[in-house]
Amino acid sequence: MIGAVLLFVVGKAKWLFAALKFLKFGSLLSMLGTVVVYSMFFGWPFAVGFVALIFIHEMGHALALRQQGIPSGAPVFIPFVGAFIAMKGRPRDAFVEAIVGIGGPLLGTLGAALCLAAGIVTGIDLLYALASVGFLLNLFNMIPISPLDGGRIAGAISRGFWFLGFGIGFFVFMETGSPILGLILLIGGFTAYQRWKNPIPGYYAIPNWKRVAVGAGYFGLLAFMVLGMGFADAQLRDLDTGGLAMKVAAGVPVFGGALFESLRARLDSGGCNPA
Repeated sequence: MIGAVLLFVVGKAKWLFAALKFLKFGSLLSMLGTVVVYSMFFGWPFAVGFVALIFIHEMGHALALRQQGIPSGAPVFIPFVGAFIAMKGRPRDAFVEAIVGIGGPLLGTLGAALCLAAGIVTGIDLLYALASVGFLLNLFNMIPISPLDGGRIAGAISRGFWFLGFGIGFFVFMETGSPILGLILLIGGFTAYQRWKNPIPGYYAIPNWKRVAVGAGYFGLLAFMVLGMGFADAQLRDLDTGGLAMKVAAGVPVFGGALFESLRARLDSGGCNPA
């Protein structure tokens, strides 16, 4: 098994070197620092895997930015917040912004799916835990509130979609009490107000077929994430790990783990009153 992993790494070395070249010194330092911080709470194996999943998510944004010809910086990692890539240019319209926004969750979901596939092959509960939290991380980012990725995608579907996003975001905030999500709601509210009051001329004037395409991609990806996370959690319960993935996710409240733990508890009890 170790030999197979080594052969895979050697075969993909060019992609590893490309990723390291993409990371600047400060970015690499913040990434390693985030691994160290997470390892204090969850152990080294999970910390390395989790930060790798965040990096894959950010690489999705980086590839989308490059494909659209928008310059960007290297990713910066912040423990218990996540990571971000600074755009050094502006998308020409809402459709391009949606492509950039969905690039991260798309590649991030692929990374979680690979963890899930590896867990199915090996039966290792850590891989199922990484898969579950990886799906959850990207699912959280799909809430249609700016500056989350979902907020960037929603503008290409309908700006009215932001109101639904605030409803979802407020519900998640009440369930988790996440201060980071509270800050996101404040920033998102101000950003939505500015965009609604002072829209860039022609920015949201995109063809209907593009709106339909973005909507199909958005909801299709959401469905895949939910199914993937549900399957990973089911495998963890079968392995009798005590809900490892959900315990880890609940320890990182910005990703909304407490919400899903609460919802699952309600389903298990058959009730609909607050837990």
